[in-house]
Amino acid sequence: MLTVENLEAGYGGLPVLKGVSMSIGRNESVALIGANGAGKSTLVRAICGLLPTTAGKITHDGKAIHTLPPHLRTRHGIAVVLENRHLFGELTVRNNLDLAAAHGERHAKEQQKISAAHRKFSVGQVLDLFPFMRGRLDDAVELLSGGEQQMVAIARALLLNPELLILDEPSTGLSPKVVRDIVGVMAALREGGMSILLVEQNVALAAETSERGYVMSLGRVVHEIERGNWGAFIDNDAVLKAYLGGERADAH
Repeated sequence: MLTVENLEAGYGGLPVLKGVSMSIGRNESVALIGANGAGKSTLVRAICGLLPTTAGKITHDGKAIHTLPPHLRTRHGIAVVLENRHLFGELTVRNNLDLAAAHGERHAKEQQKISAAHRKFSVGQVLDLFPFMRGRLDDAVELLSGGEQQMVAIARALLLNPELLILDEPSTGLSPKVVRDIVGVMAALREGGMSILLVEQNVALAAETSERGYVMSLGRVVHEIERGNWGAFIDNDAVLKAYLGGERADAH
């Protein structure tokens, strides 16, 4: 579905991504793991169009999208929840959701229909996934806890009707209970056929929620974890120390 080939990108002439290649299939959950500074978030920004690329390409179902602006990439079924969430803090939860729903509906009308690969979400459906929001719809987002804001950000992304949801460090700074809630939502989305790219430092969480994975270090993909091989990867102290600082983060 989504393929990244020999991608290069950076900031102000400083290269960060150095020939990165990876792929995400339809109805597949893939993890991207690595230490701080590995280039994970830079890759996310390049995929969703927030950072221009200098070489390589990104394709969706065989169509090149790396030259498209961010808002056009959403029409190709890509939605992202960035690490800093980018919510409208002064607006209410309802306002944030309604804006996303209107955006998703406009794209659907422009395309005449959502393709069979896209699941169309309503506000009611995302409230079913995140029940706490029903009692907080008229609260300003900036008054919510970090975990609640993360859930609003995921709900907003779903209202764009993606077939690929990218989550950039969704567990950072959140309580174990909130992380478990998000893991549960990810499982429900996967059962519904959505593809997910999970960007994480928490190896155990990535292993629990993803079928396979890629390890990044210094702007390159240095290791690929095949289906069924998460256990061997976690038990490999040399690889963990080399690329992740030797930390065995527990799934919450």
